[in-house]
Amino acid sequence: MGKKEIKLLLEAGIEMQKRNLTVETWGNLSLRDEHDHVYITPSGMPYDRLKEEDVVILNMDGTVYQGERKPSVEAMMHILIYQNRKDVSAIMHTHPVASAVFAVLHQPVPVITDEMAQAIGGAVQVTEYALPGSMELAENTVKALGNRQACLLANHGAVCVGKDFRECFKVAEVLESSSEIYQKALAVGTPHEIAEDKVKWMRDFALYHYGQK
Repeated sequence: MGKKEIKLLLEAGIEMQKRNLTVETWGNLSLRDEHDHVYITPSGMPYDRLKEEDVVILNMDGTVYQGERKPSVEAMMHILIYQNRKDVSAIMHTHPVASAVFAVLHQPVPVITDEMAQAIGGAVQVTEYALPGSMELAENTVKALGNRQACLLANHGAVCVGKDFRECFKVAEVLESSSEIYQKALAVGTPHEIAEDKVKWMRDFALYHYGQK
């Protein structure tokens, strides 16, 4: 079952590495289907060597529905996000460089570009620190994510969510470029944040009015 979802998951893992959004076997990805089954990458396996049978399928309570591999250690983080965000059907946990600077500083990235407002929908918050793979980290992630499309895991990485992997990649790229801009702006002056009402307007415009809709 789920040949389409498995194919999308495997392709996204390779693409994540190509775009330098992670290193080695770190990070993880998942996809939720219309039956509320969660397809997730296995723990500690190279993305470019994964085969269909390596993908693990979970129930929405985190138990294994199908698959012989051990799922990603962050499986419950994915599950809790899906349980709390009905609008999310794809999750990408990345380990990029620019946003990691703010993850280790425990410093949120404010909305300083129009692209951030449109793609992410608000400031990118940082979780309280918790050990990788712990339920505490999963709960902290849901809290930091809120109703936005990305958050930072303290001293760890980033989580980007969307309706599909295409949106996840857009969110991840916008987070990285905005983090780099913010870092450079801080070095030479005081960055100016976009007002919250303008952020809400742009997010709504991006969701419901932008493009050929």
